[in-house]
Amino acid sequence: MQLIIINGPNLNLLGTREKSVYGNRSFDDYFGELKSKFPQINLEYFQSNVEGEIINKLHEKGFNYDGIILNAGGYTHTSVAIADAVAALKTPVIEVHISNVYAREDYRHISLMAKNCKGVIAGFGLDSYRLALESFISE
Repeated sequence: MQLIIINGPNLNLLGTREKSVYGNRSFDDYFGELKSKFPQINLEYFQSNVEGEIINKLHEKGFNYDGIILNAGGYTHTSVAIADAVAALKTPVIEVHISNVYAREDYRHISLMAKNCKGVIAGFGLDSYRLALESFISE
């Protein structure tokens, strides 16, 4: 099974930014833990603060991988272009959020891409990614 996690803007700052919301672990540390916990999965990771780079990665992986786990960060609520890219893919996408976006500001309650995703997981901290991985495994 081949999966990729794609993280959007500011998620490169996990472990240092808004620790009360996002925790104190870096994503690189957590990613190493996921790879160890799921050795049967060929798991890749990509992060960008640039909308076009996220779209390019979705296009690159979205027709031949078994799944994509996408945390588009703030682009979740604003990027029609990323939403259109998700809609065009053959590979299923699970949208994830570290925080419970529905317990935060009103504008975070709207996801432009959720309707084109297999599902949405939010509010379980970094374990949101593990839950998405387990969803792909259990298919």
